[in-house]
Amino acid sequence: MSPPTAQTPHFTECYYVFLFRWVWEANRGNPVDENATFSLGVDGNLVWANDDGRIVWQTNTSNKGVVALSLDHPTDTLLVDQYLKPNGPSKLASRLSEKENVDGPYSLILEPKGLALYYKSEISPMPIKYWFSSSWFSFEKGSLENVTLKSDPESFEFGFDFFVANSTTSGSSIIGRPVKNSTLTYLRLGIDGNIRFYTYFLDVQDGVWKVTYTLFDRDFDESECQLPKRCGKFGLCEDNQCVGCPLENGILSSSNNCSAKPVVVCKASEFHYYKIEGVEHYMSKYTVGDRVSKVNWS
Repeated sequence: MSPPTAQTPHFTECYYVFLFRWVWEANRGNPVDENATFSLGVDGNLVWANDDGRIVWQTNTSNKGVVALSLDHPTDTLLVDQYLKPNGPSKLASRLSEKENVDGPYSLILEPKGLALYYKSEISPMPIKYWFSSSWFSFEKGSLENVTLKSDPESFEFGFDFFVANSTTSGSSIIGRPVKNSTLTYLRLGIDGNIRFYTYFLDVQDGVWKVTYTLFDRDFDESECQLPKRCGKFGLCEDNQCVGCPLENGILSSSNNCSAKPVVVCKASEFHYYKIEGVEHYMSKYTVGDRVSKVNWS
């Protein structure tokens, strides 16, 4: 766990000893006060509470056989043997930024047929799907009951074991094969909405963590252009690169600050579209619109 100090907000966090990688926290976005208590009740419930009695976080394990499992409360990380399941921990949530320790706009969610990535835009009431694991799990009928991160120390492979509900169907999906080691591997949903696997290599002096798989990457499965904010809010992306910023008068050079011109008022005379040809939005690959509307481009 992370040691509390008087100068910083207090969170319950865990990390690999001597490897110094944070992998779990209980009360993200809801820090406790300096005089908070961490207690195990007579009913078996584990509670973080402020000195005024307000409960910040609890395991909800009153009168149950298991007191607490951090595996049941993932944040943005999955460790080996950690799982997602429909009636339990079913999602990961990204961190907003390196300095802001609250949930970010990206989430990895277990769905009946696989894993899906969603982006919650500031201007959209509903999360937008921008990736689905169509090639990771193979089964015809039923829905996923459990997806568990696994590694094989003999074959140096890591991936997922999965089970299908109300069925004898099970299987495994190999994601990567790091050289010489895969036991100390974890998956993280990054601040940028990308999925990365990190592996600790013991044969290097003092040890070292390396990225052994990146989902959206020119050398792996998906283009970086599928990331919602790869090129800012409005930039154009091609071949994993930001190539321009579309404006009314044409396409300008790329910038991370690229964004659509803000609408000051909602009068029809002040609001109009301009046509951008030959491009595809990241949401069009996995999201279907409700209807088609005609737009007068003149």
